[in-house]
Amino acid sequence: MPITETNIDPDALTLQIVADFTVPVARLWDAYTDPRQIERFWGPPEWPATFTRHDAFVGGLSKYRMTGPDGSSSAGYWQWTAVDPQRSFEVRDGFAGEDGEPKTEMPSMSMVFEFAETALGSRLTTTTSFDSLEQLEELKSMGMVEGTTAAMGQIDAVLEDLATFAHELPTASQLVGDTQVRVSRVVRGSVEQVWQAHT
Repeated sequence: MPITETNIDPDALTLQIVADFTVPVARLWDAYTDPRQIERFWGPPEWPATFTRHDAFVGGLSKYRMTGPDGSSSAGYWQWTAVDPQRSFEVRDGFAGEDGEPKTEMPSMSMVFEFAETALGSRLTTTTSFDSLEQLEELKSMGMVEGTTAAMGQIDAVLEDLATFAHELPTASQLVGDTQVRVSRVVRGSVEQVWQAHT
């Protein structure tokens, strides 16, 4: 489990999670900015995520949907507000409707992801800022801390060396529920080679 600290500050209206990893910052950054990688750990194990859009630039938008074991789903979005490559990024995170559009009547929050080198690899500090104490308490009661902890417990498997992960495994399937299977394909090579593999 990579999480080393979890701090809720009701005065500052923040939830801060610190996690340490034994990989370089660049590898951790890629895991968060590549839609095929982040969807493997953004949702808790029983609520896997699928990203249909994931823009890692200011003004960009990410859209994702988490699907539960009973087939029900919960959609969300990120509005990218700041990006400092391999150092930090900030998004506005909120709930979305079936069409992927933001639900303005539901709470949204600011999330800052800060990446730093450590002696053993890298550290990610995620600080979520809420608009009110009521909002913090509401999302806390919805299981945000437990869900985030469960989701981050999946990161180590994603951070494995891609060469090892892909060795003699051009296509892999993962059972994520009674009626759900995630199919992944890893292609290594130049941009041209990757493009040709998908056409």
